[in-house]
Amino acid sequence: MFQFLCTRILTAIPTLFLVMILVFLLTRMVPGDPALLMLGDMASEQTLADLRHTMGLDQSLVSQFVIWFSHIFQGDFGHSIQNGQAVLPLILQRFSVTLSVVLAAIVIASLLAVPAGMLAAWKQNSRLDIGVVTAATLLLSIPSFWMGLLILMAFGLQLGWLPVVGYVSVADNFEKGMLYLLMPVATLVLVEVGALVRMMRASTLEVLRLDYVSHARAKGLRERTVLSRHVFPNAFGPTWTLIGLTMGHLLSGVAVTETVFSLPGLGRLLVDAIYARDYPVIQGCMLFIAALYVLINLTVDALYPLFNPRVTA
Repeated sequence: MFQFLCTRILTAIPTLFLVMILVFLLTRMVPGDPALLMLGDMASEQTLADLRHTMGLDQSLVSQFVIWFSHIFQGDFGHSIQNGQAVLPLILQRFSVTLSVVLAAIVIASLLAVPAGMLAAWKQNSRLDIGVVTAATLLLSIPSFWMGLLILMAFGLQLGWLPVVGYVSVADNFEKGMLYLLMPVATLVLVEVGALVRMMRASTLEVLRLDYVSHARAKGLRERTVLSRHVFPNAFGPTWTLIGLTMGHLLSGVAVTETVFSLPGLGRLLVDAIYARDYPVIQGCMLFIAALYVLINLTVDALYPLFNPRVTA
């Protein structure tokens, strides 16, 4: 296991370096001049030239990349062009909002999807199975923004049970913060639970057809014991991988959901930075997201033997 983890970490280093190059080039391909955007159309050429020099935009791309890379290597992600804030603390502050929503949604979706998928597979072709599969397919077909708007209109506008505008951190006020998180979390749960149910059902069906399951039943074991001790450990592996991928996707910034519910998260920060041509924030967010994906994939691989006995450490 130690050798495997070392290999994965060494593989991640060139991956992150290539991501840095791609992020740098892609941000430079975004149409628009940050200096012109900040100063406006009425600014003089000299004023624009001075600001471009201050921001380093008058240097070659290679020089800009070398300077940016050296700063990143020292832990300095630069400062936002819009407000002058340090990029890394800004990213971490916004990421804490996204993290609180995503972790709650992933845990709830997994707790719902895993037993539902196993139950549907166990009762294959029954009314219960058809109902679970139909519900999962329906949830998969609804876009996240539409789901969020439906929940917002129902529980925020029509019933008035939950706040529709603003955000309060759970750390500042737990009860009020939870009220602001209920609708975003519910949206992500409903959006992601369908895929997890279908994956768990498919992997459970595959395991149920194996010989050792028939042998366990032939020994007279109760069905609950067969499902919990023999089926679940071998069927949960693919679903665990999907949970990791889903978490990486959501933690990288659920921009649509954050926009619908006015959450100051990482996704919304990235979208706002793109509109403002804020190069340091865009580059910092993209690099942070790439590192996050690598870390989550590494964690999923490291924990995989715990959930799948067929995989040895």
